[in-house]
Amino acid sequence: MNAPKVGFVSLGCPKALVDSERILTQLRTEGYEISSSYDNADVVVVNTCGFIDSAKAESLDAIGEAIKENGRVIVTGCLGVNADEIRELHPQVLTVTGPQAYEAVVGAVHEHAPYQATHDPFINLVPPQGIKLTPRHYAYVKISEGCNHRCTFCIIPSLRGDLVSRKADEVMNEAERLVTAGVKELLIVSQDTSAYGVDLKYPLGFWKGRPVKTRLLELAEALGELGVWVRLHYVYPYPSVDKVIPLMAQGKILPYLDIPFQHASPRVLKAMKRPAHAENTLERIRAWKEICPELVIRSTFIVGFPGETEEDFQILLDFLEEAQLDRVGCFQYSPVDGATANEIADPVPDEIKQERWDRFMAVQAKISAAKLQAKIGSVIDVIIDEVVEEGAVGRSKADAPEIDGQVFIDNATHLQPGMIVKAKVVDADEYDLWADLVD
Repeated sequence: MNAPKVGFVSLGCPKALVDSERILTQLRTEGYEISSSYDNADVVVVNTCGFIDSAKAESLDAIGEAIKENGRVIVTGCLGVNADEIRELHPQVLTVTGPQAYEAVVGAVHEHAPYQATHDPFINLVPPQGIKLTPRHYAYVKISEGCNHRCTFCIIPSLRGDLVSRKADEVMNEAERLVTAGVKELLIVSQDTSAYGVDLKYPLGFWKGRPVKTRLLELAEALGELGVWVRLHYVYPYPSVDKVIPLMAQGKILPYLDIPFQHASPRVLKAMKRPAHAENTLERIRAWKEICPELVIRSTFIVGFPGETEEDFQILLDFLEEAQLDRVGCFQYSPVDGATANEIADPVPDEIKQERWDRFMAVQAKISAAKLQAKIGSVIDVIIDEVVEEGAVGRSKADAPEIDGQVFIDNATHLQPGMIVKAKVVDADEYDLWADLVD
């Protein structure tokens, strides 16, 4: 009996991507084949996102496409908590599960594409690092799940529950397997990376015969020993983060922090119930950069939050000018079913949201362009992501894959993905760099 083939569509954030990798690894371990097309798949799994309306619409469209092209569809992920909504629009789906329902998804595959494998170690080989959906040279490592905060615009706790951290030795063993397999960049993700270990009360794990505390500082120190790029995502500006900055200054981990500030007006932050909103963020950024001048900060913001006034928005623009953040994304507030922010008075009209978004992006574009222009003439490290007809495309230490900028190196087609090379910056625009390879 030939092994059934499973198609997979993975939507949403890197944390959902890790969930997809875990499901695929289990299925591959059991002997299932992975199909890259609808036509050849015996069943298709769609891992959905349900965070905002546009993500929900994309997920529902993906489910519809999978049904049209294949007909046998299992739905999982964050949108899966709204099973009735999915079945109302797509009654043909075979099974609907919520996020982190690994066993339920695998069980649904067993039910709808049954297979009893005869294990052959020469055929059914799964790499020690598992099945990865990213290019070979970088990988996401999820260190915890869920979140203890109750931000009024967010429904993640209702989708994924409270914070549940993985012990440090488990994380380090996974990271070491990835590096052994050729990964050159580890992207550390969670819902709240700064809170890592607080739910477990920071227990000790053992890696390579020595204790490693389940806490961000000690985990970052251990990851820094692996000799690869280590990039921290979804970090809240707690005082505990101050202790990690020296590791960046020492070159142990990348001088990069992904911090979702979301706003700068104290009034709006209070309405959002954002953690650490009372901290003096600008002072903290200045202190960090005194320790590590190369530090790059990326962030996301929301404009048009209910009740946001022109004065609140101007505070946000002033913050941008003073903070001089390196990489910034901005979203117009979108109501999410189940979010308590929907009950806040004075919703901002769509045309004002758009106007504020335009102004916000114009300010940040100038800041970003000036920062990148200042890099012209400097020599930087570049990790190569792909090679095209014109040359190589990569990223600097300041750039995370898919969300930040790129570095284009002309006439470098001899390079290969995963290589880390030195290049001299010769040109820049608002978001990307052009560089020449340094011999």
